[in-house]
Amino acid sequence: MSRCKVAIVLCLDVGFTMSSSAPDEESSLEQAKKVMTKFVQRQVFAESKDEVAVVLFGTDGTRNDLASRDQYQNITVHRSLMLPDFDLLEDIQDVIKPGSEQADFLDAIIVCMDLLQKQTVGKKYEKRHIELFTDLGSTVSEDQLEIIIANLKKTGISLQFFLPFPVDVDDEGGDTSASVHSHIHRNPFPRKGLTEQQKEGIDVVRKLMHALDEEGGLEEIYTFRESLERLSMFKKIERRPMAWPCQLTIGSNLSIRIVAYKSVTEEKVKKVWTTVDAKTLRKDDVQKETVYCLNDDDETEVQKDDTIQGFRYGSDIVPFSKEDEEQMKYKTEAKCFSVLGFSRSSQIQRHCYMGNQVLKVFAAKDDENAAVAFSALVHALDELKVVAVVRYAYDRRSNPQIGAAFPYIKDAYECLIYVQLPYMEDLRQYIFSSLKNNKKCIPTADQLSAVDSLIDSMNLVYEADDGETFEDLFKPSKIPNPHFQRLYQCLQHKAFHPNEPLPPIEEHLLKMLEMPSVVKERCQGPLEKIKALFPLKEVVKKKDKKTAQDIFKDSSEDGPSPKKPRIEDEEGSFSIMKLAEGNVTSVGSVNPAEDFRILVRQKNADFKDVSQQLINHIDQFLENKGSQYYMKGINCIRVFREEAVKLSKVQCFNDFLQALKSKVEDKALADFWEIMMQDRISLVTKDEAKESSVTSEEAEKFLAPKEKKNEILPPTDEGGDVDDLLDMM
Repeated sequence: MSRCKVAIVLCLDVGFTMSSSAPDEESSLEQAKKVMTKFVQRQVFAESKDEVAVVLFGTDGTRNDLASRDQYQNITVHRSLMLPDFDLLEDIQDVIKPGSEQADFLDAIIVCMDLLQKQTVGKKYEKRHIELFTDLGSTVSEDQLEIIIANLKKTGISLQFFLPFPVDVDDEGGDTSASVHSHIHRNPFPRKGLTEQQKEGIDVVRKLMHALDEEGGLEEIYTFRESLERLSMFKKIERRPMAWPCQLTIGSNLSIRIVAYKSVTEEKVKKVWTTVDAKTLRKDDVQKETVYCLNDDDETEVQKDDTIQGFRYGSDIVPFSKEDEEQMKYKTEAKCFSVLGFSRSSQIQRHCYMGNQVLKVFAAKDDENAAVAFSALVHALDELKVVAVVRYAYDRRSNPQIGAAFPYIKDAYECLIYVQLPYMEDLRQYIFSSLKNNKKCIPTADQLSAVDSLIDSMNLVYEADDGETFEDLFKPSKIPNPHFQRLYQCLQHKAFHPNEPLPPIEEHLLKMLEMPSVVKERCQGPLEKIKALFPLKEVVKKKDKKTAQDIFKDSSEDGPSPKKPRIEDEEGSFSIMKLAEGNVTSVGSVNPAEDFRILVRQKNADFKDVSQQLINHIDQFLENKGSQYYMKGINCIRVFREEAVKLSKVQCFNDFLQALKSKVEDKALADFWEIMMQDRISLVTKDEAKESSVTSEEAEKFLAPKEKKNEILPPTDEGGDVDDLLDMM
């Protein structure tokens, strides 16, 4: 059920006592305006439907419906009930100024009540509320106090007071419960003594609030400082719960009417960014136009109707029209929540929970049969410690999900909690060597004890001495998203100060996600013990010592390669690539180099046939023309060369590279050949492989680009012939 809106009147005292202050202190009016600003900011960014009005008392003029010659003077209705916006924020900051008069705050309350009564007629409001900001410095008459109390109770209008001081500041022997909030948040700066008028005002406020609520009325009196701390967080956006009605089916004969609601889902920033003209800040002054052009010299324009979607599959583009996409979509008869079977709760591992939402599923409202059947299912699952594995589809156009429905039983309600489970493609399998088999990784008893102590000291649940009282020291459900808070802070600042730099991040935002101070102090000892038992040592890589034999070794003896290929076939070595060797049957376009490497190492592999498959892909990469494809081609050539040397198929590679150079020259792929030159990928020399007949000089010369000969253009027939031209030369 959606929450109805609230009607709120912000009633602000702007009388001359509110603007007076001691040196280096902020006036009560400025403090009150800060509290109001914070409150309105929360409402604006939370996209609240609550309506806000503003009434000022102590103004130089008078504007209200109750004003007569000597009644309700110096009280102004500044703004009627409407949704809060940036105009209201601007009014609070710049338009509302201190007045030179004074007015009775009880008269101001009556004006606010009259406004709420008249402006909420015929509209549906969940609550009507008055927030009064004053320093109680004006004279007050209790003549109508009883009438005010009776009308507040009759109409259900609630009231809160915001003062610059706690109500018990001058009441040493009084009832200290009168300022439950104020004891926690005392003003740190020294306060002036209260005037007789303010003491009288406090007595009236106490009478009023105590009469409205004997037990909790005095708790509705706040200080400005306390309110600022409470309102420092922007309010979260209120979401109306959307019911999802469906049928829970078990087999073909059992069906239960259900309704589901989102319980947990990731909140994202509303996409309201738009492009505007930098000078006028008007959206209409900027027009966005998309034009499709061919990649030719003339950049020929192509109509949108003449384009089609394409799916990149390796180096190929597979055409895919809108009709194809529509036909491809998975279509079901209707939305569904169908039980496929049941499984033990222990078999649904926590790390397999996925998706971006959690649903709470209830029996349909006002359906007794559904409620009885659903309750029986939930209790049976709970008693047997099993979960229902279900097929979930939001509607007939949605792709189906597989999920688990867990029983959840509370005193107030019972339901199923649905969490999505992964498909095969969603799982990531990683294989790591066991730490238990490595003696170096086995911890000592002291190390295990130290880690246990650290975990105990960092416990975020505080347990009292009686063993029954528990308190969460860190509540993620109560922590607002720092990203949203910072965004709203910056937006609000830019709205009023467009030419100023953004303010620094507020301190409370930085502290929100820090370790609680209690835990930080508690874990210092265990951390020091961990530091001592697990010392860190800097590992310096030892340089390989070269002997004179290594330096002056004859390179012709063993024919070593200048760049030694990495040996991956050593005994005991492991690579994920080996696991996939049995699955590769041809050189594919996704990872051709690795496919080639796997295929040529298989028994009875035809090197010439496999290398031809690789060459075909290299040709495709060069046809596409682009640095991305060039680098993929270079990688294939490099692997081709390494494997040719290892498997004594040097001539096959050298023939390919010579043919490749001819293609490069014919197709003007100078930029590709330049990369080949930079990477020094040339013919395999006889220094690298005995089967080769290419010398190092020939390989070096092969890399150099072919020089263009200066061609003599044929003469034109403008006079003379070839012989005459030669004679002149």
